[in-house]
Amino acid sequence: MNICVYGASSNMIDKSFITAGEALGNAIAENNHTVVFGGGAAGLMGAVARGAHAESGKTVGVCPSFFNVDGALFSDCSEMIYTDTMRERKQLLEEMSDAFIVTPGGIGTFDEFFEIYTLRHLGVHRKPIAIYNTNGYYDSLVDMLNNAIDKRFMPNANMDLLFISDNPKEIINYIENYNPDDHRAVEFKFIKR
Repeated sequence: MNICVYGASSNMIDKSFITAGEALGNAIAENNHTVVFGGGAAGLMGAVARGAHAESGKTVGVCPSFFNVDGALFSDCSEMIYTDTMRERKQLLEEMSDAFIVTPGGIGTFDEFFEIYTLRHLGVHRKPIAIYNTNGYYDSLVDMLNNAIDKRFMPNANMDLLFISDNPKEIINYIENYNPDDHRAVEFKFIKR
């Protein structure tokens, strides 16, 4: 199974996040899955790739060609695919992947998460989405989503489209046992005016 991992590209983050990212990469590889990621060597992207590589796992990087500068990309990728733009990169990550894991990250990771979450909500794909909530990083995001539900900006069923855990084994178990029929997106009826 190809598992897309979104995450930080920063090396300025606390080492505990790096250690957790490596553990996630280990778990993906130990269960004979492939890491599909943004191709970076730094931050959580690099940590997950290193973790998978340490367990002889397969890693596929997808990266805009303008990122191909010294030291920016994970050099031990099993395969590196270059795109012309960031939009093409995101589309290819989506198309190639059977599941998505969102690790802690910044604005780029938020963008990737909300796009893949929106597409799942709309029924464009039916793939599992897990949030790797290391050190409670995404607690405030979960609070924000619940607030949107409380204020009726989105349906309660949207939270059923996410699995949230700080345990790599639980996340892999969720993905491996995922049944899209158990996690239905809200159906929309578009009305012509």
